[in-house]
Amino acid sequence: MPVVATPSSLVEIASPVGFEATIERLVQAIEAAGLQLFARIDHSGGAQAAGLQMPPTEVLLYGHPKGGTPIMQAVPAAALDLPLRVLVRAVSPELTLVAWHPVVEMLNAIGVTSEMAQRLEPAQQLIRRALAA
Repeated sequence: MPVVATPSSLVEIASPVGFEATIERLVQAIEAAGLQLFARIDHSGGAQAAGLQMPPTEVLLYGHPKGGTPIMQAVPAAALDLPLRVLVRAVSPELTLVAWHPVVEMLNAIGVTSEMAQRLEPAQQLIRRALAA
């Protein structure tokens, strides 16, 4: 699973399958882990509705209130970054990239302790596992 060069605040990896199959794998992994898929934001669909073109691009918002709520109670600003998000975008028919902000780094930046933020790392690691070839 190749990792694409990105800023340190972003992890981006190439999916071994196409766009639709990547979305399917991620949704299944999220649900199988007992997490909730709170929303699917279809950026390319929105662009099309506005008369614009954009390659297939979706953001999945996922998590669980038991994981995120204590963090938001401790640092209310964390609600701006939670639930977790994963971006899936088709670069070409042969290349789909999946990206997210590392949760510990992201939440540490607003004052969440590493100990609290690390509780959400397994939810991000399931993304890597879902994309393992």
